This record gives sequence, structure tokens and C-alpha cells, in this order.
Amino acid sequence: MNNKLQTISNLFDGNEIRSIWDSEKEEYYFSVIDVINALTDSNNPRNYWNMLKKRMSEKEKSELSTKCVQLKLRAQDGKLRETDTLDTKGILRLIESVPSSKAEPFKLWLANLGSERIDEVFDPEIAISRAVTYYKNRGYDDKWIKARLTGIVDRFKLTDVWKELGITKDYEYGILTNEIYKSWSGMKASEYKEFKGIRKESLRDSMTDIEVVLTDLGEIATRELAKEQKPYGLEQNRQIAKRGGNIAKITRDNLERELGRTVISNKNSLSYEYIDEKLLEDKKERTQDEG
Repeated sequence: MNNKLQTISNLFDGNEIRSIWDSEKEEYYFSVIDVINALTDSNNPRNYWNMLKKRMSEKEKSELSTKCVQLKLRAQDGKLRETDTLDTKGILRLIESVPSSKAEPFKLWLANLGSERIDEVFDPEIAISRAVTYYKNRGYDDKWIKARLTGIVDRFKLTDVWKELGITKDYEYGILTNEIYKSWSGMKASEYKEFKGIRKESLRDSMTDIEVVLTDLGEIATRELAKEQKPYGLEQNRQIAKRGGNIAKITRDNLERELGRTVISNKNSLSYEYIDEKLLEDKKERTQDEG
């Protein structure tokens, strides 16, 4: 198994960038000191970071330092110590602010990335082609990719209906989606991801064909009920989302009764394995305390 996790850490080939996963926020946090060490020739990355923070705050009026989160990461001596961390967006902003020749390749990479996204605004087919290529490289066949793209379009049909019915905030879309998932699977999207052992990856990409069909049915049923009954605002749409998800639940129950087994799978499409170091360390500390 290839256990190389595809995160921002892979940009710093040959340098260890410690990271930790926040399951509640569904975000990675990376050690600022490790990034500074990889990008500069400083003999004291910690002092370098302190001076950089001061400069960014006073001269650039940047609030990046205030966005740092103190988290416990494993030090070279094996112990967990609190250190400044930033999420992915913060780390990319940090790279742009480091005045070092070692940082230039990363800045060029960021510029090229930005250029690609601008090109996609003028020609959206570029984005679609990039997605298709990504899925092909991951081993998905043409039939699966076609169904996946169709599912994305259907999802937009649902969110467009929600938008017309007073749903405007991202967290509201998340709440309604979770109601559909909970109704037919018994799990919120984040819980479903945890069950399958995935994090930021798309849940649908790791679903079986039956799971995808049940998800689609719940969303399509919700969409049609909403169009017919015209709920407005979060609470009314929540009730409709529950009912839509319940329609998929009835289908699931009937199918499982005929099959004699569950159709919910914990399998995923990852080519790597996550290891929750914090969880392992907590377990180790509890064992030592009990001893």
C-alpha cells in the first residue's frame, strides 16, 4: 500500500512538516516552525518566525500571526509540545511572506496555480477536464466518472432549489445535507467519513454504487418535495430534508431485508492509511497513568 498522504506536506520534499488533523473543523494544521526551517537557511527557525510575525504585523498589517493555533505536536525527543500551527490557507500565505530564495519555487507554484484557476473562469471545460483526468489517474472507469459528473449536476439542482427557498449560508447547506444523510444512513456526513476512514476526501468517491444510489435518491426526493411544498427557511427545509432522506431509508430497509445484510460499507478508495498520532499518544498516556 502506498501510504504517502497527499497533503501540503508533499510540497516540501525531503523535509518533515508535522501536521495534525482537526476532525471537527475537517482541516489540517501544519507546524509553522517546520515550514520556516524548510524554506530558509536560518539556524534558529523559531527566532526567524518571531521576527517574521513582528514584521508582518507592523509593516504588512497582516493578521496571519493571530490565526496561528497552538497545538501539541511531537518533538524530536518524542514528547508532545505546543507549537504554532496554521491551516492550509495560512501556510500558503506564510510561504508568500518568506523572503528566501528557497521559497521562490513555492511562490512560482502558487502563481501557476492561480493562473490555472483564472484560465478556468474563461474556459470552464479546463476544470472539467482536470477533474476527469484526476479520476482516471485514480483508477475510476469512464462509466463511473460519467455517473459522478451527473451526480454533481443533480446536486446543484437541489442547492438551486434550496437557494430559492431561503437557504443562503454554507452552514445551512451543510445542515440540510446532514439531515438527508442521517435519515437514510444514520450518520452525518462527517460521521460517515470517519466510518469509512477518510478525512477531506469526497465521501461519494468512496461510496459503493448502492450507497451512491441511496444518496441520490434522498437528494432527488428532497428536491421534488421542496419544489412541491415550498418550505421556506432553514427549519422548514430541515423537515423536508428528513422526509427526503427517509424515502431513501425505506428503500435501504427493503433492500437489506431481501439481501439479509447491510448495504453500508466501511470501504474507501484511498491508497494510503491514516494514523491518528494524537489518539495513539492519548492511549499511551492513559496506560502510563494507570500503571
